[in-house]
Amino acid sequence: MKSAWPAHVALLIANIIYGVNYSIAKIAMPEYVDPFGFVLLRAIGAVLFFWTLHFFVKQEKIAKADYFRFALCAVFGVCINQLMFLKGLNLSTPINTAIIMTTNPIMVLLIANYMIKERITTTKIAGILVGLAGALLLLCFNDDFSFGSETIEGDLYVLGNSLSYGIYLSLVKGMIEKYNPLTVVKWVFTFGICFVIPFGIGEVNEIDWSSFDMSIWGSVLFVVFATTCLAYFLNTFALTKLTPSVASTYIYLQPMLAAMFAVAIGKDDLDTIKVVSCIIILFGVYLVSKPVSVKE
Repeated sequence: MKSAWPAHVALLIANIIYGVNYSIAKIAMPEYVDPFGFVLLRAIGAVLFFWTLHFFVKQEKIAKADYFRFALCAVFGVCINQLMFLKGLNLSTPINTAIIMTTNPIMVLLIANYMIKERITTTKIAGILVGLAGALLLLCFNDDFSFGSETIEGDLYVLGNSLSYGIYLSLVKGMIEKYNPLTVVKWVFTFGICFVIPFGIGEVNEIDWSSFDMSIWGSVLFVVFATTCLAYFLNTFALTKLTPSVASTYIYLQPMLAAMFAVAIGKDDLDTIKVVSCIIILFGVYLVSKPVSVKE
């Protein structure tokens, strides 16, 4: 449907941000900002940003029972999700993290089927597997690809992050059907900051702000405002038109977009593997995004 195109554009922009974030976050972490401190900075920035923005739009009345649901979204979408992701990225490598995150669409499809009864169709399964194949083809030919005992702890954290985010997408879908996306992300991060303060406050207090140069400030501001505020809002907006499984499948674009960016700035070369991988990934996303037929 034409009305779904803005949602697809939102997901594309969000995943461009996520694709770049793997490397940008590592500029400041952990030498300048430890992982849990970074999560708290993200939550603080998001709360300030969304509450300020919300003063300029019509306020919505929240049902009392939904505050608990927002709190659950915050547990899985902010606290567990972000703590595990940045801790895992700190202990692993960007390429390992990207590979493990390709499990997310499979987890989301299974969780969404259980929690919100999203249909598991042969087309969706085929699309997820095709996208997975394309992403792994691209990632596994990277020179930095390696799994070993030295990254296993970080890899497990990233896997936990993937599972947590799958639960979050299914939980937040119900809230998006009742409230404006801005209202949703505002309350998710309002509860989220309460949950991450105990984990991150100590590391925030240890930050030596005077040691930051422009690249470190750029890294922190990008993670707080682009990866957190903008990307979360875009994902939430996309779920007003699309299912969690479609939204999660866009994660396969992240390694493709990162490779394209590297080629564009002269840090990598365009080759057959990249071209074939991109075609496979795009076809997989197309299959998952196709409207469900009655026969399926």
